[in-house]
Formats: sequence, C-alpha cells, structure tokens
Amino acid sequence: MENILKIAAQKLRYLSLTTYYNHYKKQPINPQQVLFLSQSRKELSGNFYYIRQAMKDRFVVKSVLLDDKIPYKELARLMAESHYILLDDFYPAIYPVHLRAQTKLIQVWHAIGAFKTVGYARKNSALTLTHHGYTDAIVSSPDIINDYARAFHMDPRRIHPIGIPRSDIFFDSSYANKIKKELYDHYPQLKDKKIILFAPTFRGNNIYHAYYDDDQIDFRHLQEALGHDYFCIIKMHPFIKHRSLDLDPHFFLDFSSQREINDLLFITDILITDYSSVIFEASLLNIPTIFFAYDLDQYISERDFFYPYSEYTYGPVVKNEEELIEAIKHPIIDREKLERFKKKFVASCDGHASERFVNLLLGGDK
Repeated sequence: MENILKIAAQKLRYLSLTTYYNHYKKQPINPQQVLFLSQSRKELSGNFYYIRQAMKDRFVVKSVLLDDKIPYKELARLMAESHYILLDDFYPAIYPVHLRAQTKLIQVWHAIGAFKTVGYARKNSALTLTHHGYTDAIVSSPDIINDYARAFHMDPRRIHPIGIPRSDIFFDSSYANKIKKELYDHYPQLKDKKIILFAPTFRGNNIYHAYYDDDQIDFRHLQEALGHDYFCIIKMHPFIKHRSLDLDPHFFLDFSSQREINDLLFITDILITDYSSVIFEASLLNIPTIFFAYDLDQYISERDFFYPYSEYTYGPVVKNEEELIEAIKHPIIDREKLERFKKKFVASCDGHASERFVNLLLGGDK
C-alpha cells in the first residue's frame, strides 16, 4: 500500500509534465535528436562529454542540466521530439512519463563497475518509479550485466558491456601528459611530492543529507606524521556541500568543488578511499589504494555492496588513523588480486567505449 501511495504521489508531482508530454508526442519525432538530462551536472561532463565528442556533428544535440531552469512545457517538448534521451544518474521527472515507443531512454550510469548497491538492488527496495523504464544501459564488464539488470529492473539483454565512455582518457597517453603538465604548472607545490588523493564517498541517504565524518581523521596530525615528502589532495563527493576544515595550503589542496576526479588520478601516487567507485578508475592506472573503512559494518547494514567487500580491496583495509598513516608510508598493492579485479569489473574499458556507444546505441552514421 505504501509503495502504491508513493507512486501516486510521484505521478501527481509531475502531472503537468506528463500532460504536456502527451500533447507533444503527437508531433513527429526527430530521429537524429539526442537529449542529455541531468539534475547533478552543470555542464556536459563525465560520460556525457565523451559521448558528445564521439557524436561529432552527426546528431542534433539538446541538453537540460542542473542550472537550466526551463518550464515543464519546454522540457516535455524536448523529451517528446528526441529519439534518444540520455541519463547518467537518477532523474525523477522522467519516470512517471510514459514515453513514446520510438524513444530510447538510455542510462549511461556515471559510476564504473558494480560497487555500492543502487536502485532495486538496494536493501529493502520495492518496485516503484525509481530507475524505471530504461530501454538500454551500459556497463564496464560482461561479468556485471546481471547486477545492473537487477538494479534497474531490466532485461539483461538490454545491458550492454561496451565500457564506460569517460574511462577512455586512461588509455590516452597524450592527454595524460597534457593534464600532468597543466596541474604541475598551475600548482607548483605538487612537484617532487608523493601525491595522496583522499577521495571518500558520502554517508547519508541522499543528496540532501550527505556528509562525511571528518572527525575520523586529524588532518593536522596526518600532516605532522607524513612530513614534507607528501602532499594531500582532498576530493570529497559532490553531494557533500557544507564543510569547514582548517587546512595548511602547504600540505593540502581541496579540489572538492570540481565535479570530476579523473584528471587528478594522473598525478596520484596513493589513493585513499572507502566505498567510492573511484577504485575502478584507479585500477586502470594501477594506483596503490588504501581502503579507509572505519564504519564498514554499519555501511554494509545500511547500504551494502553487490559483492563481499573483500572482493574489491586490492590494497590494505584500515580502520583508524594510525593504521592509515602506516599504510601511506608503506604502500602496497596485491597485483594478482588487482588483475582479477580488473578482469571482473573493467574488462570492457579499453579506450574505445565512446565510439562503441555511438555506433551501437545511437546507430552510428545512420
């Protein structure tokens, strides 16, 4: 009964959008129009950017992003006339709308691999209008097709293991060298240092209640323990908005305001994370990774993972600051486990995912 009421409330919330859409869908569809939709991105970044680049000038491109405050009438018109609608995250307005049969609603999920459970794979999830109605989705490896089929309540045959478009840059040496030079030129204090990238995920149920427990690390003590050989870049999850850390700029840089993390990995010597999907990107560059999982049992009980946590940890798992400091000073990586990890989770990431996406899911030159 509760789920029925939630579905009814969601439909009511977007009733005007649905009404406008039903009007506009009587008009012809544009077979070459692609609509990018996001409530978390201010620009075409991440997978959107690389797909857009691979499309070149062969399509009519439209987008409605975070800061685009357009009325439902206009959004409905764009949705109705677009042959392809691309999402890379949760987009609540789309799910109550009964899209026309010709429309392809493609989920190009922002995260690589299958780590934290999402959608219908989450604990105590029920069939609602969340992640509903996708015609296609992409994943980074054939081994995780069924995980995303469960998460998005889809036929596994509509999950395409073509790789993740934004991972293409990790196979582009000229791009990597360009980014390294730009970062070192802009931040000369990073030169000749062992670069630590601290990039944990958020805690909390959603974007409105996202947080990270900064009390788990005494950043001043961390600086004193590591000394002048190291430099630490902090990259918190985009959902975490309110933080007030007093950090020494001679040892720390806070890049949390940047939406993308990929470029930072090119200069990273040691990654510290917990349950963030950045471990998949880091694996492509063979970066030694420390898993600072101080609340692992609680996280499992509240969110959980697609697989046992031990299947993801190709580096040491630490629970407190002293263990963390020791792991930083003596970084290790389990090469054999790393190769098994890559084969399972990122086997399709080879530098050509964007091109495959356009050819397979957007019909290429047709």
